[in-house]
Amino acid sequence: MKQILVHLDASARSAVRLTVAQALARDHQAALTALYAVVPTLLAMPFAGAEGAASAYTLLERLDREQRGRARALFERQLPSGNMTWAETGSELFESAVLEHALLSDLLVLGQLDAKDELAGALPPGFVATLLTDSGKPALILPSSGSFTQIGREVLLAWKPTREAASAVTAALPWLRQAELIHIACDARTRDADRVGRVALQRWLRLNDVMAPMAMHSLPEQDVGDALLSLAAEASADLLVMGAYGHNRLREWVLGGATRTVLDSMTLPVLMAH
Repeated sequence: MKQILVHLDASARSAVRLTVAQALARDHQAALTALYAVVPTLLAMPFAGAEGAASAYTLLERLDREQRGRARALFERQLPSGNMTWAETGSELFESAVLEHALLSDLLVLGQLDAKDELAGALPPGFVATLLTDSGKPALILPSSGSFTQIGREVLLAWKPTREAASAVTAALPWLRQAELIHIACDARTRDADRVGRVALQRWLRLNDVMAPMAMHSLPEQDVGDALLSLAAEASADLLVMGAYGHNRLREWVLGGATRTVLDSMTLPVLMAH
């Protein structure tokens, strides 16, 4: 990891994301870009195109400046604790601007959507999932509550023989190499497979200098997302690694069931890759 991108808004959770991203940048001697990116309030408000809405333009513009100012102040407060660069989407097309920053990053640090946080600002529907799929980059997603001083001491790795899971475990190698214990969760069919099962995965991890003890766990065929979150709590895991699944439908990214459940209900940091 030599280039890390962290998403900022005006919420208090941005400080948590920024602190985690700065620690990762220090550990890996990586460059860090803090990207302030929210949809302008005028575009996000449902009455933006209604009659008389033009009179509210000045008020909404001032609100956007205040939100940006809060985010910039947060950035300035944390600047002495680590070298990083400020960036913002400005008047550019939101999705294109964020994607262009993401494409040349090795890791994205994002936050779980919290619709109740008014300071978070507006984001396009499915922001995290769309950025994952369009950029092809792994993302460390932090829950909307809690603090995370240590990530990756005990890792829960959700494994299945797919491109998404393979991308996630590869992206997780920096954490897996430093882990004290790794929990591997998969269904019974995957566990016993010859070329892509438990033994083959453990062999590949050892070849990649992952030396922590490994514990195996079984996953059900249904309600996998809930099972993963329950297992993470039981194992006291501080990082969940998994593929991000879904499919395109009429230009809308539709999440798979387990991915959607984890993004909605996560209580620990999750490293996802598509």
